[in-house]
Amino acid sequence: MRPVLYVLSFLGLIALGFWAYRENYATQAALKEVEALQRQIVGLREALTVQKAEWAYLNRPDRLRELATVNFDRLGLLPMEPSQFGTAAQVAYPAPKLPDISFSQDVQGTLTDPAGPEGL
Repeated sequence: MRPVLYVLSFLGLIALGFWAYRENYATQAALKEVEALQRQIVGLREALTVQKAEWAYLNRPDRLRELATVNFDRLGLLPMEPSQFGTAAQVAYPAPKLPDISFSQDVQGTLTDPAGPEGL
């Protein structure tokens, strides 16, 4: 009985060693993938920072004003002035939709049926 127990223990030890070996390599592969993704994220953030800087540079008010002046004949753009903007009081808001009334209520609080008092 003891030799069988020894063989089973030895086989269990080999199986655990094989499992640990596979897990070690799977963990190393996952760590390498995480590092690659982090490097990619850093690169994308740097590219985004450069693009934001370029956008801010291209949208300078003096540059846009100069472009509007140079291309006035083709685009017909006018410089913006405060008098071109309205106030909040000038905004036409839509009237709120009121719900339909399905029954009426008199002053004393008793409900009346639309069919008449005999319907109660």
